[in-house]
Amino acid sequence: MCLAVPVQVLELMENETALVEMGGVRKVVSLMLLDGVEAGDYVLVHAGFAIEKVDREEAERTLAVLEEAAEFGPLYE
Repeated sequence: MCLAVPVQVLELMENETALVEMGGVRKVVSLMLLDGVEAGDYVLVHAGFAIEKVDREEAERTLAVLEEAAEFGPLYE
């Protein structure tokens, strides 16, 4: 199963990369699969690549579901 996580783009960087943040964690991801991404946008990230732009409301809904799921603990042990 694959999971793409919504993050907010904080800063566009060189070589088609961006600094993004989710839950206080910042990392650099590749934007090479998307066009027209700007600082402030929300994107779905999988395996270090931004794969789709999403609006803020969808990103917030998805993050809320992920936080709720995390309360149950790991799916597999």
